[in-house]
Amino acid sequence: MSVLGFTDIIQGPLAQYNQVSQQIGGDVAQHSQLVQQAFRAQLQFLELATQSSKPSNQNDLMIFLKPTSDNIAAIQDFREKHRTSPFFNHLSAISESIPALGWVAVSPAPSPYVKEMNDAGQFYTNRVLKDWKEKDKKHVDWVKSWVQTLTELQAFVKQHHTTGLVWSGKGAPAAAPPLPPSCPLPPPPLDNYAPGAPNLNNDRSALFAQINQGANITSNLKKVSADMQTHKNPALKQEGAVPFRGPSQSIGTGLSDKPPVFTRDGKKWKIEYQTRNHNLVVENAEMNNVVYLYKCTECTVTIRGKINSVVIDACKKTAIVMDSVVAAVEFINCQSVQMQMFGKVPTISVDKTDGCQIYLSNDSLDVEVVSSKSSEMNILIPTANGDFVEQPVPEQFKTVVLPNKTLKTIIVENKG
Repeated sequence: MSVLGFTDIIQGPLAQYNQVSQQIGGDVAQHSQLVQQAFRAQLQFLELATQSSKPSNQNDLMIFLKPTSDNIAAIQDFREKHRTSPFFNHLSAISESIPALGWVAVSPAPSPYVKEMNDAGQFYTNRVLKDWKEKDKKHVDWVKSWVQTLTELQAFVKQHHTTGLVWSGKGAPAAAPPLPPSCPLPPPPLDNYAPGAPNLNNDRSALFAQINQGANITSNLKKVSADMQTHKNPALKQEGAVPFRGPSQSIGTGLSDKPPVFTRDGKKWKIEYQTRNHNLVVENAEMNNVVYLYKCTECTVTIRGKINSVVIDACKKTAIVMDSVVAAVEFINCQSVQMQMFGKVPTISVDKTDGCQIYLSNDSLDVEVVSSKSSEMNILIPTANGDFVEQPVPEQFKTVVLPNKTLKTIIVENKG
């Protein structure tokens, strides 16, 4: 029944997604072929699971998972190599959500993981709808078919593999041939997975739904006590202990395999390699302190008190909530990030970042936003009724040479 159920997905909504992708053509059509390969690789893996018992050797399991992992990596690599594509939002929607196929390595709650990945791509599917719904209905059908594919995948996992992949075969444990010496093993399965924020927002990527709670976002968060701070507990530096530890790396998700870091070293707070941790709180910060985030994925960070500056470097799908900043907030080499201010901030810098949502407060409307080599930036301005008005930051410009041989640059609006 497990194989039949998965086959129904391939022949149903996935086939519809592939058909519409071919109609759209170009990069979307090529990308869909990689998606088909990924699903067929998973079908072969599920067929194996129905024919044998679970491998006794963990390395064998990793080898069986490798085709799925490789296909996910190929899908995401295609997006990175086609960043100038007119269908970049389509490619990103798939790349952000295709790690849903990693559910086979997730326990004990794989179904919520699939939903979380589906929601992770919603930022870009909303972009596709915004750009194309008035111009070409095929793109609307494309979004519906892909979202339906993952929705049915979630239902399938919940029905047949509620607490994790079921090895239902009665034969001998599956064994795999050894990989060549030069071929590294895939990362280990994601055990004891606990889904992130349960309060999902249909209008935006679920990852950042918590940020819209305003001040309530800080409720039920863990405090960084004195014994967790290296400047008050030097033993932490010697022991290498960290106060927060996220789940281990899963196949194809792009999560860091380095240990997470949350420490205060003098005036600098370091938050590094955190994954799916929405309970990160910088408390008792001082005006001369600096907070530095590096390679955090799917996290929410709350900073309480007035702080000197904040740097968000190489982070992905991460939200940061702040009271007040004395100098500046900087985003560098990030993807799909958000920030919200409750107080003042003089300057926000966005460099080499794709997807940045900036929520301002009434006190921070005099901010200066400096951006370079970035895309999909929006500033959300508060209104009297508590809502936000979204204003896009220009990305396209036209430069002309004037008669006096100087240059004049103007913004080019997208009429589409």
